[in-house]
Amino acid sequence: MKTIKFLTLAAVVVFSTFTSYAQKSVKPTIIFVHGIWADGSSFNNQITALQAKGYPVISVQNPITSLADDVAATKSAIAKAKGNVILVGHSWGGFVISQAGNDPKVVGLVFVAALAPELGETLPSLSAKGPAVELSKYFEPSNGFIYLTQEGVKTAFAQDLPEKEQNLIFATQGPAVQSVFTDQSGEPAWKTKASWYIVAKSDRAIHPDLERMMAKRINAKTTEIEASHVVMLSHPKEVTSIIEEAANSAK
Repeated sequence: MKTIKFLTLAAVVVFSTFTSYAQKSVKPTIIFVHGIWADGSSFNNQITALQAKGYPVISVQNPITSLADDVAATKSAIAKAKGNVILVGHSWGGFVISQAGNDPKVVGLVFVAALAPELGETLPSLSAKGPAVELSKYFEPSNGFIYLTQEGVKTAFAQDLPEKEQNLIFATQGPAVQSVFTDQSGEPAWKTKASWYIVAKSDRAIHPDLERMMAKRINAKTTEIEASHVVMLSHPKEVTSIIEEAANSAK
């Protein structure tokens, strides 16, 4: 009888150990959340690189009609994911992952030249905490949406990309409903989730000093890259490496 009990206990221990190891060895799903004047394809370089390494990847297509709508789109992606999730947000996407990241499946947040709001902050009120940037000079309102002009893309958004890529960004941009700029952040997930932050040192859309302030405020592991606002396009390998670091830390 004692032998049977011992074998049963041993089997339970082995099974538990195997299950724990299997859970830790499964790669988390990487979910990308784009910003305003972009779409899910802005992370194509990272998507293909991570898929080649076996990571499940989802790139959200934000409607940019309200913070709540964008958070709902990201939550839908989180629900679809199996296991742990790493959220990666660029620019406005930082507002989105700060809310959607409260989901228990989310184990890490990566802010890519992104806004990391505190409770109650809006895009303008948070932006006002840093030095002024020139991006707003290139806003083009149309039918309730805010577009970015072609000159704005070239001089204040993606100035370190070739003209061909700048033109592609302009043509495929996702404009924001004007009311998005007054939407307030809820309780941010970065208060309880591990965070990484990429500062774009030549950013003309979000001032680099504001990015540094936000990175410090959220206690993120911070990396600075000499790049424009679209650092994931101009420095794809460096950004992918940081995402992988977050994914490996979260296993």
